[in-house]
Amino acid sequence: MAEFAGRAARLVVSNEGEAPLSLSVEPWGDIYRILPNETWTVVTRASAADGSWPGTRLGDEPFEVVHRPDSITVWANSHCFHLSDRQGTHSTRTSTTGATPRIRPAEG
Repeated sequence: MAEFAGRAARLVVSNEGEAPLSLSVEPWGDIYRILPNETWTVVTRASAADGSWPGTRLGDEPFEVVHRPDSITVWANSHCFHLSDRQGTHSTRTSTTGATPRIRPAEG
């Protein structure tokens, strides 16, 4: 479930399985490993001045989620994202693709 606070949206992602789960954050293509019993939060911010969420198929939505047996893909419909733990501490975790949570490059 996404939680909203101003122009920020948070999506809690938990792995309640027995094996690691891949978390892919798009459109950046960054992939993170969520260990069993681990919970992370994907945080994104609205890029539009009016706080709307562009780039969605269903309208004003900050996230789209696709679940597969061994992975979750989260589309963050904004210009940036970061991961945090349940207490809100920003993660410095590096993705398996070698990237850290980042800002989407400006589209020209």
